[in-house]
Amino acid sequence: MEIEIVTTTDKNIGKIKVTDASQVSDIKKSISKVKSALYPDRQSIRLEARGKSLKDTDKVKDLGLKNGSKLYVKDLGPQIGWSTVFMAEYAGPIFVYLIFYARSSLLYGATANQKMSQVAEVAAYCWSFHYAKRVLETLFVHRFSHNTMPIMNLFKNCTYYWGFTAFVSYFVNHPLYTPPCTIQFYIGLGTFIFCELGNLSIHIALRNLRPPGTKVRRIPVPTTNPFTLLFNFVSCPNYTYEVGSWIGFTIMTSSFSAGLFAFAGFYQMAVWALGKHRNYKKEFSDYPKCRKSIIPFLL
Repeated sequence: MEIEIVTTTDKNIGKIKVTDASQVSDIKKSISKVKSALYPDRQSIRLEARGKSLKDTDKVKDLGLKNGSKLYVKDLGPQIGWSTVFMAEYAGPIFVYLIFYARSSLLYGATANQKMSQVAEVAAYCWSFHYAKRVLETLFVHRFSHNTMPIMNLFKNCTYYWGFTAFVSYFVNHPLYTPPCTIQFYIGLGTFIFCELGNLSIHIALRNLRPPGTKVRRIPVPTTNPFTLLFNFVSCPNYTYEVGSWIGFTIMTSSFSAGLFAFAGFYQMAVWALGKHRNYKKEFSDYPKCRKSIIPFLL
């Protein structure tokens, strides 16, 4: 059978041949042969111009398409690999933070040579550890459900991470920086380390939910790792632990800039968590009703 392909702005692209067994992924490949600029990762296929994107695994027979039916394609714009974006946004903060850690006289003037506090030293190790962990997770842990994202995300994400890194690092590494008391420092450091281990544990558990080379989705549940018990209370414990890490970093450094970074991160991760929580409940009829999205019992 033949189906007509038009853009979401109702511009005709052409007709392609499909069978009942054809999947949306096959349709995308056929469209790219008609219009080479629309490579598969750049396409969003829809039944209606303003409808939801169809899954690559959806089949023609299940979509109710017939000979002469119409499908809409939205151009998502130039794409870039998820791993490339993550590598840039996570590797950058390590180098940006260490620029201020080096205390150049160009940045801090004549006071640059003053002795650095233990808190500032440890903070540099913690910041570098977190982002080194994220880089290694991108390379060896994460399995992405999509191959690409819009290329503009690279600039948006790098601006956020690199900019906040400079903001936090400038004040924590400043020669006139005043560290908190020892007890507060150790409470914050302990919180940071605990939550970093929890965050890594959740990422590994989520990775193991999806077999290699597939896009299988399952309900995440606790494993034998005690850090994953948080799955009993929230849908996105990886975000819970990450927010906890930056709260710990803020307590450890007693820095307003770090606190602002933690708050901004919490706001964005709460938005993501609420969306994922809604999707879980829609996708799985037996999804645990007692779970919240990011904060146990509250949110």
